[in-house]
Amino acid sequence: MNYDFDTTTFHHSVNIQIRFADLDALNHVNNGFQCHYFDVGRVNYFSKALNGKIDLSQIDLVLVHTEFDFLAPVEGCDEIAVQTKTISFGEKSVKMFQRIIDVNSGKVKTTCYSVLSAMDIVTRKSKIMPEKYKEAFFDLEKNND
Repeated sequence: MNYDFDTTTFHHSVNIQIRFADLDALNHVNNGFQCHYFDVGRVNYFSKALNGKIDLSQIDLVLVHTEFDFLAPVEGCDEIAVQTKTISFGEKSVKMFQRIIDVNSGKVKTTCYSVLSAMDIVTRKSKIMPEKYKEAFFDLEKNND
């Protein structure tokens, strides 16, 4: 997939522990479990950007779109990390890019492009993106340059 943004520079990374239950008969991590790894990366990114522990019931962002490219198998013996970055904000959404890498070789195994929308927790309708996310995510990205 070709993207019109930098897909190589990341300021946030979290190591992932591969569990035996994540593996198929060929010792590959099932693609569905890789999606969970991206969730772990996003939540960890939110926590870091928002300075610590977060109450997930109060996060008013919902995942509305994802695209995955499975470039190479993630194997049971791999040491991997999920890298996460914010690409841009819209009026009601944020675009993010993530990748799973082999921490020893740097090889990109899987990429994930996602869009999250701001949602009013009470009405369950979309809303204007809260400034707290824009400020926190941009601070995380720029303070690590």
